[in-house]
Amino acid sequence: MSFISIAKKRYSCRSYSSQPVPNETIEQVLEAARIAPSAVNAQPFRLIVITDVSLREEVSNCYSRPWLKTAPVIIVACGDHSVSWRRADGKDHCDIDVAIAVDHITLAAADLGLGTCWICKFDAMKCSEILNLPAHVSPIALIPLGYPADSNENTERHTKRKPLNDLVRWNKF
Repeated sequence: MSFISIAKKRYSCRSYSSQPVPNETIEQVLEAARIAPSAVNAQPFRLIVITDVSLREEVSNCYSRPWLKTAPVIIVACGDHSVSWRRADGKDHCDIDVAIAVDHITLAAADLGLGTCWICKFDAMKCSEILNLPAHVSPIALIPLGYPADSNENTERHTKRKPLNDLVRWNKF
């Protein structure tokens, strides 16, 4: 499948079947994250894969929507700020590097017939406590992973995009 086809296939899945995801399949998705580029190759992303039912329930409670509980796997994408690259003005690129790894996860999952969704509106402090994260590691996104119980039927939510000329400037703003 071409890259554009995979990118168009990926959507924000909010309903998962109870079918378990084999560890080998999860590892294929994680390999896609592992090879993601990062600033100065610091690789500051840390991925916590949660398959344990009780821990999944606990982490799901960091998010206000009940559909997260339907996912058989939750990947907590974290950033290790102690190793991330900082630009000369001090800007920490940790979140950017984690985002690149998560994008690789979502695209690899789509290629394997799995659904994912970025969740950024969650109680990060509560999640940190549940997972006993050290102070220099922050949870950046929750990524549910599983076989979709719904489908991307080319709904406007998934297909409506601005035209390229609204988004791109050539040579100057």
